[in-house]
Amino acid sequence: MLSTELLALTLATLAIPAFAHKNREFHNVHNHGAYALSPRNYITPETRRDSYDYIIAGGGLAGLVLASKLSADGQTTVLVLEAGGSGDDQKAKIDTPALTYYDSLLGTGANWGFSTTAQSGAGGRSLSWPRGKILGGSSAVNGMYMVRPNSGEIDAWHDLIASDSNKAYADSWTWSSLLEYMKKSETFTPPTSDAESTAGMKYNANSHGSSGPLHTTFPGYMVPMTSAWLPTLAAAGIPTNQDAYNGDNLGGFFSTMAINPSNWTRSYSKSAYIDPLPPRDNLHVLTNAAVTKITFADNVQDGNKVASGVQFASSASDTPKSVSANKEVILAGGAVGSPQMLLVSGVGPKDVLESAGISVQVELPGVGQHLQDHLATGVSWATTEDTQGTIFQSGSELSKTPEFLSSVNSGTCYVNGSYLFDGDESFNNFLATAKATLTGATDLTSLVPSTDSTVIEGYKAIYQSYVDKVWPDSGLVEILFSINSPGTITIQAAIQTPLSQGRLFINSSSIFDPPVIDPWYFSNPADVIILRQALKKVRSFANFSPLKELLGSENSPGSAVQTDEEWENYVRNSVSTEFHPGCTCAMLPQEKGGVVDASLKVYGTSNVRVIDGSVFPLSMSAHLMAPIYGMAERASELILNPPSSSSSGGSSTSTGANGSQTGTSNNNSAAVSVRAPWVAVVGLVAGVFLSSF
Repeated sequence: MLSTELLALTLATLAIPAFAHKNREFHNVHNHGAYALSPRNYITPETRRDSYDYIIAGGGLAGLVLASKLSADGQTTVLVLEAGGSGDDQKAKIDTPALTYYDSLLGTGANWGFSTTAQSGAGGRSLSWPRGKILGGSSAVNGMYMVRPNSGEIDAWHDLIASDSNKAYADSWTWSSLLEYMKKSETFTPPTSDAESTAGMKYNANSHGSSGPLHTTFPGYMVPMTSAWLPTLAAAGIPTNQDAYNGDNLGGFFSTMAINPSNWTRSYSKSAYIDPLPPRDNLHVLTNAAVTKITFADNVQDGNKVASGVQFASSASDTPKSVSANKEVILAGGAVGSPQMLLVSGVGPKDVLESAGISVQVELPGVGQHLQDHLATGVSWATTEDTQGTIFQSGSELSKTPEFLSSVNSGTCYVNGSYLFDGDESFNNFLATAKATLTGATDLTSLVPSTDSTVIEGYKAIYQSYVDKVWPDSGLVEILFSINSPGTITIQAAIQTPLSQGRLFINSSSIFDPPVIDPWYFSNPADVIILRQALKKVRSFANFSPLKELLGSENSPGSAVQTDEEWENYVRNSVSTEFHPGCTCAMLPQEKGGVVDASLKVYGTSNVRVIDGSVFPLSMSAHLMAPIYGMAERASELILNPPSSSSSGGSSTSTGANGSQTGTSNNNSAAVSVRAPWVAVVGLVAGVFLSSF
């Protein structure tokens, strides 16, 4: 056995360049049995190819799914450029779910560390926006929730983009289609008998996948007080959802988490989609390489600009380097990174580009617009019972077990407007007022952060979709059971489908200067009213058994907050992001401020796509990982096997700068061998409200 291992190491050494990282051996718990995990090494700028079929800008959740899928034939060449590092030196932290709370990396360079402008609707505060700057992106740093949306929200998205000319593509974004690909992405494992007997979680295995790359399950250990969650909700009028993953997520349940039950480690885009791969000479990953701009060729195709490749650099002082795209450039930088990359490349609102000194390549007013986010706050009580935080702090033998260290907040529920407003009549009155705000308005300057007519039309379309199709039947608020702090029980409330829309823009031509993030939080007063109602309900939970037996005095907001005005002031001054921003490259018609069409291509370009959470035109009652995994799975198929023109109403292939079509791959030229143990690690900022990331 020893001689076999020595031979393998010798061969691996001969196959890699002299600059490579030292090989390390480790066990791949995500491997489904086809291959043993081979040590890999990242390429360097000097060992990159001159060109690749697909260049993926962003090695986060969607980017690594795409990299795995697009390179699966062994011949199609793919380059992933990730601005952050590999995280290899922090593997233990990223692998241990509970360290999301207790040993964060977000105070380091592994966090983009964004912040908003001062928000007049949120007490004049500038709110922190942590995002993972590391291979794996935010899937390597977040709270691991795998909640799926309500079916009506996805079908409303479809209706916003669907037309007779794009049916084959638009039909990819229906609930039935997205559900198929969300299931395809996962391997679900039921809870342990101990966890199930403690928390009483409900599930339907038929609503989950059984052979996908990503592992999902429930935490291996459930703190005893979790047994109070579902019975308390039921006593408060919120029924237990027996199957929250098949299109109806209303009611109480325990979320599945992105956890591998074979050893109770985090399962994320890198460990699921990249680490288990056999050696692929056609797939290269370059870390510490930020895309500084997309480069465009002189030629156009059908009036659209053709991306010839990208430039990238490790820092503002580094000389940018170039690489060419034979077929497509795919942006997967998330709700912040993707619009910023478009803007510094000259794609966006003309006034923004010109003020930043950038030549306009494609005038596209919707880039960075329609920004939406989930905002969370909560009510907290003292407790003398053991929370997860109390057990962790104790240093007991239990606190050191893999099962306990997989314990993360997972109790949740989604509630509709009728529950929040104490009945259908009251909610319908509130809904009618919200509708009248739009239909009766002659001046939308206080609601829309743009004077562009297409962006205004997009705002109206999104607003109308919410009040007509989403709000009547979906969860307006998520309520979460947070027990990761010692001596404290917090119940959070987070608005899910806000009417407030903001924007992201740039005031510099450098990708290394942070963009300006202005979410316009609570610009629509309906949002603060919804959260006010939610917190009043949350406070009432303290009156119901079995939770009330666990609670001591109310710590926050405290008895001084009683009236509606006092609740609204508390909301404005206490909310923080739930870490689910999106919609900044919205999939909408171009005449409604859209950025990408139903095939995910950027308007005005022939071969640039955006594939990540920035393309959702609507916020949704879910944490974003599940729908983004499903979208990336589906998108990879649309790229490799586009619908025929007869079924889609138009051509489904596009031409790269070298004239090759993007719907096929024929590149057989030699590639530099990539053999790297890609491990990304970031911890989440400690604190009760970060549990829902």
